[in-house]
Amino acid sequence: MRKIAITTGDPNGIGAEITIKALNKLDVPCENILLISNKKILDFYGKLNREYEIVEIPYNADVEPGRITKEAGEFSFLSLKKACEIGAKAIVTAPVAKNALHLAGHKFNGQTEILQKFLAHDNQLAEMLFVAGKFRVLLLTRHVALKDIVITKDMVIEKILNLKNFFVKHFGISDPKFALCGFNPHAGEDGILGREEIDILIPAVAELRKKGVNITNPLPADTLFIKAMNYDCCIANYHDQGLIPIKTAAGDRTVNMTIGLDIIRTSPGHGTAFDIAGKNIADETGMISAIKEVL
Repeated sequence: MRKIAITTGDPNGIGAEITIKALNKLDVPCENILLISNKKILDFYGKLNREYEIVEIPYNADVEPGRITKEAGEFSFLSLKKACEIGAKAIVTAPVAKNALHLAGHKFNGQTEILQKFLAHDNQLAEMLFVAGKFRVLLLTRHVALKDIVITKDMVIEKILNLKNFFVKHFGISDPKFALCGFNPHAGEDGILGREEIDILIPAVAELRKKGVNITNPLPADTLFIKAMNYDCCIANYHDQGLIPIKTAAGDRTVNMTIGLDIIRTSPGHGTAFDIAGKNIADETGMISAIKEVL
């Protein structure tokens, strides 16, 4: 039986703590879970109620809650790399620190990019889908500086076709209804505030409809999310356009889901929370949601 692989993230953040709390609360059978971590780190943050199989990743440094270190970044990277190698049913990741990864020489903008490096084949692209119950948001671009965001008609078509296929396969929704955010304020105001809607998004929508996709024209993002529950998924052009509304509405229940690869990955929608690491006060709600999404 293929197991769900769970990484515990940065050793100096809240990852191990919320993993232990989540598994204890869910009481998941041992045959379903494979922990990719280190016993020293797990013992530092708590005690598991069950004896889950653990794949040990070396960690010779001290556990120092709240510190950003090269050693922690290396551990985070090796843990996720191992999760990609073992042929898991699904992967659940606790948060890592990008600056720690960079200190260790791993110049990735996040775990999604690492997953794509090790799991993608045949031109697959990892996509970020955020889920909180029936509130779902796809990002057309991921961890990119706002000044560097570029979208193209072909990119939009490909990503949304992949999204429809995922909805059919994973959620069992045969004809998902998608809402597309405009790129510019007020969806461009007929080109007055930008031409991305006219030149890119509207032509993409026309092609997608020909291919059987149920999707709106670009809608002003500042009001679209008020009616988010009328759609199976809202599609945002860039990171904050999509994440501010879903995280404001759902908070720690938000799950970051990587789709587009052979293996689904989920993660809590929050970060390492270095400010509360080691205090045993971290809320495991996001980790519970992430695990339940792939059980």
